[in-house]
Amino acid sequence: MNPLPVCTVGHSNRTLEAFVGLLRAGRVQQVIDIRTVPRSRHNPQFDADMIDEGLRRHRIGYARIDQLGGLRSKSKTVPPEVNAFWVNASFHNFADYALSPGFRAGLDRLLGVADEQRAAIMCAEAVWWRCHRRIVADYLLLAGREVLHLMGENRIEPARMTEAAVPADDGIHYPLPLLPP
Repeated sequence: MNPLPVCTVGHSNRTLEAFVGLLRAGRVQQVIDIRTVPRSRHNPQFDADMIDEGLRRHRIGYARIDQLGGLRSKSKTVPPEVNAFWVNASFHNFADYALSPGFRAGLDRLLGVADEQRAAIMCAEAVWWRCHRRIVADYLLLAGREVLHLMGENRIEPARMTEAAVPADDGIHYPLPLLPP
């Protein structure tokens, strides 16, 4: 039996009803919140306690996996060239963090949930390419999972591995591409 696909979704400034519609389009049964800060100043319907209650009314589960949250500091142990593809410091820092045991524990927990239910990892950013969900998606792809980005009720994009991604013993490295001689 093929494993269930894992979706990624950003709540953005949607209403809860529009968000649930997006989840329904992806046939999501469980939302996994991977925000470091599980609340929204501008969209309180996505505060952890509010969204948990709102999703429950629609028979969709909600859980948090803190170990997959973004906003990580610069690594003191990963050499900068390992993930030099990422010019944006937030992505670079998260790619470094993804090589850690903490990230691995969070990913293992996510895979366990995704073995049982169709899950969606959620953050605030609407588009996957401007969110750390893209790096989590790379790790899911490496684990053999199909990953779908929920962009709109009629727009679901299959994930592809980031072009610079290089599988390694400790995870995924994102070095600068080699220039032809």
